[in-house]
Amino acid sequence: MFTVIIPARFSSSRLPGKPLAMIANKTMIQRVYEQAAKSAASRVIVATDDARVVAVVKAFGGEVCMTRPTHVSGTDRLQEVCSQYQLSNEDIVINVQGDEPLIPPAVINQVASNLQKNIQTAVATLSEPIVNLDDFNNPNVVKVVKDNANCALYFSRASIPFHRDLEAFDVAGRANDETLIQRHIGIYGYRVDALNEFITWPMAALEAIECLEQLRFLANGKKIHIEQSCEAVPGGIDTPADLMRINALFNDA
Repeated sequence: MFTVIIPARFSSSRLPGKPLAMIANKTMIQRVYEQAAKSAASRVIVATDDARVVAVVKAFGGEVCMTRPTHVSGTDRLQEVCSQYQLSNEDIVINVQGDEPLIPPAVINQVASNLQKNIQTAVATLSEPIVNLDDFNNPNVVKVVKDNANCALYFSRASIPFHRDLEAFDVAGRANDETLIQRHIGIYGYRVDALNEFITWPMAALEAIECLEQLRFLANGKKIHIEQSCEAVPGGIDTPADLMRINALFNDA
C-alpha cells in the first residue's frame, strides 16, 4: 500500500501556469494524475498552492490538497500533505513530479516496491544509463553513484564517476560502461518519518553547493536506495519547447 502525491506549484519561471498547460485536450496535471492512477497506489493526491489548480483537479474528479505557498521545495509540500492527512510514520508516499505526463506506472510501482523491501532505507529512487558524452558533461543532468547494496553514495551535477585510466566514452560518444554511468531520475519514495525529519534539518552544505535536496538525507545519515528503472522514463516539461514536443507526441498518436 502506498500513496502517490503530485506537487503542482502554479508558478514557474520558464513556463508560467505549468500544471494547467494543455496537452492535446487535457491539462498537464490531469495527464500526470491519470498516469499515477494506473499504478498500484491506493490513493493519488495533487498538492498545490493555487486555487486554479484545485478547481481543475476537482473538475476531472481527482483528489487535491491545498498547501501553503511558502514551501521552498516539493519535499516540504509533500510533508505538509502527510501531516494534513495524518499519515503514520511507516506509511510510504511516492513523489511523482507534476510535469511528467508520460511517467510509466510500472516505474511508480518499482520505487514503492523497492522501499517496501529495503527496510533499512528512508528513501528510494531510480536511475538510468547515460549513453552519450554530452549528457555526462551536462550539469543539468544529475549523476549518481551507488554502493554494492544499491544505496546512493553521492549525487552530483559533475561528471561522476571520474575515469582516470579508461575513457568513459568511446570516440563515437558512447558510454563504455553504462552500469556505472547513471543519470538520476527524479521520482522518490519516502517513509513518512523521513519526511518529518527532513523538514527539521537545516540545508546541508553539499546540498547548497549542488542545489540537490536529496543530499540533505545523505548528510544526515539516511540511506537512499537506488535501482535502474524498469522502463525508460521520458523527460519532463520545463520549457515551452518541451511542451510543444510532448504535444507533438499526442497529436501523432
